[in-house]
Amino acid sequence: MEQLNSALVSIKVLRARVGQVFETLGSGIRAEHGEEGRETKFLMELQELLNAVNNNLRDLESIANGLTPAPFNLGNTSYLSQETTQERQALYSQLVNSYKWIDKIHEYSQLATQVLSANGLKRSYFNSTNKRRRPLTSCHNVMPPAVDNVLNNIDRTLSDMTIKVWRPFATNAIVHVILGRVLKAAFVFKGIMIEWITVKGFDENFDEIDDLWTESRHKVFRKVQNHTHSGMLHFYSPTLPDLAVRSFMTWIHSYNRLFCDPCKKCGNHLLNALPPTWRDLRTLEPFHEECK
Repeated sequence: MEQLNSALVSIKVLRARVGQVFETLGSGIRAEHGEEGRETKFLMELQELLNAVNNNLRDLESIANGLTPAPFNLGNTSYLSQETTQERQALYSQLVNSYKWIDKIHEYSQLATQVLSANGLKRSYFNSTNKRRRPLTSCHNVMPPAVDNVLNNIDRTLSDMTIKVWRPFATNAIVHVILGRVLKAAFVFKGIMIEWITVKGFDENFDEIDDLWTESRHKVFRKVQNHTHSGMLHFYSPTLPDLAVRSFMTWIHSYNRLFCDPCKKCGNHLLNALPPTWRDLRTLEPFHEECK
């Protein structure tokens, strides 16, 4: 450290001497040099400054040669720098950079641990072991009568929508929805959570199990099916599954005027030969896919 400090001091002195040289050259011959021999006096002054710069530079070189930087010791990996192939010659420098980066990560993580431990993320200053958390209900394990009750209430609430429950696999339900004379949909439930939706036209059928996974032959209902998947993810709620299903069914019910209502943004009924296939998740207003 003493050699390093002396080297820094020598650099400061050298910079000051060089600054004096340029300042003298910029000022040129001054009045203090007198009337006789002014050029000779100016050259002598400049020569003294250059000699001082040369001496300072020699001192700095001698101090810098005495400095011995401590290399990183990465064990046998130092032999990688002696590889003859060009592809492996850069491995050692990359390892050194990785070592420095990981070292900084350790340092920053220790500082973060100290800061976070000083500021506890707790709601209160008291720890109570007597409190018991209420067990969360799982939307996967719901009895079939409870699912039927939720779907029947939705069927009675929403007009122009017919809901029929079918259970080919004992507990899990497949719900057939007929929305007026516009479309048909099949919902695959697991408990009270919707896992899959298939939307088809009113003239298409769901006669077999395989029809649940085949898309509609009409492009407009394939678009609607993609939007229903987005709505299914939006309304999903593991803590309030019945409310999530009711909200999603209300959103689906807004498609009862799929071919009647114009787009709220452009005001057109058709865009690229398609009606507004998107419904806003809050206001239920119709929009084209390009206008939403």
